[in-house]
Amino acid sequence: MNSPKIPLPHSSAPIPLPQIPLPPPHSSAPIRLPNLPRDPRPQTRDPRPFLALLLLCLLLPAHAETILFQDATIHTITGETLAPGSVLVRDGKIITVSRQVAARVDKVENLKGLHLFPGLILPTSSLGLIEIAGVRSTLDVAEVGGYTPEVAAWQAVNPDSELIPVTRANGITHALVLPQGGTISGSSGIITLAGWTPEQMTIKRPAAMHLFWPHLALDTTPRELAHDKAKWKSPDDQAKERVKKQKELDDFIAEARAYAQAKAAAKTNTNANPTTTAAPFTIIPAWEAMLPVLSGQLPVMVHAEDVRQIKAALRWAETNQFKIILAGALDAWRIADQIAKQRVPVIFEHTFTQPTRDTDPYDAQFRAASLLHKAGVQFAFSEGPGAWPATRARNLPFAAAQSVAFGLPEAEALRAITLNPARILGLADRLGSIETGKDATFIATTGHILDLRTQVKRLWIDGKEVSLESRHTRLYDKYRNRPKP
Repeated sequence: MNSPKIPLPHSSAPIPLPQIPLPPPHSSAPIRLPNLPRDPRPQTRDPRPFLALLLLCLLLPAHAETILFQDATIHTITGETLAPGSVLVRDGKIITVSRQVAARVDKVENLKGLHLFPGLILPTSSLGLIEIAGVRSTLDVAEVGGYTPEVAAWQAVNPDSELIPVTRANGITHALVLPQGGTISGSSGIITLAGWTPEQMTIKRPAAMHLFWPHLALDTTPRELAHDKAKWKSPDDQAKERVKKQKELDDFIAEARAYAQAKAAAKTNTNANPTTTAAPFTIIPAWEAMLPVLSGQLPVMVHAEDVRQIKAALRWAETNQFKIILAGALDAWRIADQIAKQRVPVIFEHTFTQPTRDTDPYDAQFRAASLLHKAGVQFAFSEGPGAWPATRARNLPFAAAQSVAFGLPEAEALRAITLNPARILGLADRLGSIETGKDATFIATTGHILDLRTQVKRLWIDGKEVSLESRHTRLYDKYRNRPKP
């Protein structure tokens, strides 16, 4: 007798079933079943319940940690100083700022005896783009060419730069990183001074387009006294070159406008005739980078020092209706009223620069910030781009402190390293003060941040504490603990 065959699911080969011996009728003997053949296919469980559970866990909101910072002297910048005061933070955002906060929290940070300031902002720098000026492989501050608006400096930031933690150790939490080289060098990005990758560190990109205004000064040194006679040029030749560079800048802007108009016309034609077989509009990265500038969405940061450069830049901005930020600004205090009238913000980088004219007093640059303030100019302090400024970027609060000694009100000096740069760079809704709704980015210090004796003890970015360890502290610990001879 043939055994019945039962086909298995998903298989074309049936498994034969063995004969089952039955006992005699009316017998009480049990029926013994033989061992049935096992399915040769591997047994797998249905993964769908596990995947559904994993998806549910991912969709559920993570627990937002609530932290209470209490008993500190809180310098809110925009309001009164609370001594003592408390700050309630949830999920990296400030929820409440008051003298006392009653709430259920996950963690309490007791800051008794310390001062709490918002994180300091460095509005111009080369942090992460340069390490050692004498080692070419660590330099990535400039591109080849006179006009490279498509360059994005934030993409080249080295998160492992030793200069970043050194700068952070003095209370600086954010910095604008800009490209150099040529006339229009490219766009900048604003980074936090903590993170693993440039993408993670960058909180705003692009932040500004950068224009280094051509030099307008004439070198009247006679040829026989010139250091390099081969490169010597007469004043007339220098004047012609100056006019040529200005025309190049104007032509570049005109070509950018022509590109924007051509792109808009091509889009209009395509919308009007969807079935057109015309060749697609050719995208040019350099001109694409200029479109936000032409539309007024992206400001132009003009780097100008001499008073003639600054005046020329102000006329250029007014003629082209560009929104500009004046950076460097060595001579800005000389025409502070004109700058204030045009409502152009200034990033002042020369507090400790020596006077440039024999007729200037010794404290000309020390008093510059107070003169800008009296004229009504919105300004911020910075150290500037380049190799040497990158190494001294940590000295940002000292520039503000020096200006206080020469007439700048203390409150304005504090604003010039916190809230003013945040406003100038378009981040006032997140940074620059300790207010409800802003990022929980602040520093705890032993005293007022404008006091040279003050030490930064702790630092938080978006509610997460960041280490203040740097190459300086490691070397200090190393040699402090060296064996005695």
